[in-house]
Amino acid sequence: MELTRSPWGRAALAAVAAAALLSLPWLTGCDPQRVAQLEEGVSTEVQVRQQFGDPVTITTLPDGSRVFDYPRQPEGWTNYVITIGPDGKMSSLRQLLSPDSFARVQPGLDQQEVRNLLGRPAQTKRYELKNEEIWDWRFKQDGQQSMLFSVTFGADGQVLRTAIGDDPREIAGGGK
Repeated sequence: MELTRSPWGRAALAAVAAAALLSLPWLTGCDPQRVAQLEEGVSTEVQVRQQFGDPVTITTLPDGSRVFDYPRQPEGWTNYVITIGPDGKMSSLRQLLSPDSFARVQPGLDQQEVRNLLGRPAQTKRYELKNEEIWDWRFKQDGQQSMLFSVTFGADGQVLRTAIGDDPREIAGGGK
């Protein structure tokens, strides 16, 4: 393509690519600004989608409510769930990665229960010899320091233990 051979053509293509990326809802603005635009009991599903885009998953509850999943892992430090009531209005908006949610992860919970509490993990690792699986979530402690919350599951898929530590990507300088 001749356009990419000139510096002006490459710059034009870069500008078009940047504009396309910025049009993606999860890359523009920041979540606190999006959250501030929404009000529980007032905002509609259309308004939620305008602010957050299409959810990664939608779970329909027995009462007709729908739960929209907006994970920000592995690159972000949050996971949001937004519930749309049967009336089509937002009934709740929660950021899942909080000390309260972490405290609720106790030995004996199964993987789905943990997923419901914390959303999609940033990464999962399987240790065949120990017959364990570890799920990690990145989060900001006190809004500043990047940390990992880790949950270790046994062979039966139930929580054995949890741990909190520094995010190795931040220590190595590879984080955001």
